[in-house]
Amino acid sequence: MTSAVPQAPLLSVRDIAVHFGGIKALDGISFDIEKGQILGLIGPNGAGKTTLFNCLSRLYTPSSGDILMEGSTLLSRPAHRIAEAGVGRTFQNRASFRGLTVRDNIRIGAHSVSRSDIVSDALRLPWVRREESRIDEIVEELIDYLDIGDAADLPVAGLPFGTLKRVELARALASKPKLLLLDEPAGGLNHDELSELGERIKKIRDERNVTVLLVEHHMNLVMAVSDVVVVLNFGRKIAEGSPETVQADPEVIRAYLGDRK
Repeated sequence: MTSAVPQAPLLSVRDIAVHFGGIKALDGISFDIEKGQILGLIGPNGAGKTTLFNCLSRLYTPSSGDILMEGSTLLSRPAHRIAEAGVGRTFQNRASFRGLTVRDNIRIGAHSVSRSDIVSDALRLPWVRREESRIDEIVEELIDYLDIGDAADLPVAGLPFGTLKRVELARALASKPKLLLLDEPAGGLNHDELSELGERIKKIRDERNVTVLLVEHHMNLVMAVSDVVVVLNFGRKIAEGSPETVQADPEVIRAYLGDRK
């Protein structure tokens, strides 16, 4: 009887280092994300979380190391091309186009993986019309899925904070990502919205078959939704494992609380 071939990780972070002058912002970070996992990336302020997140989303190029998506490097892609590799992301500081409607913001996310260009759009070729129809379906489905129908035709500017977060999430999901990168998704949410967000992240994983990596300061949220937690401190990985394992790790406790003798 032949043994099953191990499934390759969806994302592999391999020995990533980032140097800003003489400062090592990241020093040899490695971990894998398996398909279907929710991975929480945490650490004290200045740990290197944002730097690593920006490497994953290709806003930064690491000084050394590699990032593989399904075995292919992401480092050859500029930031505006990672959606084509199956990576979607939200932003800590909302990147919505505030003068556009909710519906148009989501449409922009869907167009990030569109094959059309200025010429084909101008000619209104049959395949372009079919693609526009498909994008319309994606947008309407996400408006319903994230319960933002009442705001769909309103400008993003002036919408409640919780609604803006859902618009940002819808735009990221519109590109049909395999991997969703969430940058501080709980920032600014109240207690009820925070609880709802946790359930929504798990539903996105379960119902839409999307693997999730989130960077978040709200520890209760991370521990409630994550299958695996990776902890950074001063640019190094100091722990990786289940939420229960990480919470009990002495080095993690020291990183957050310091040595209390």
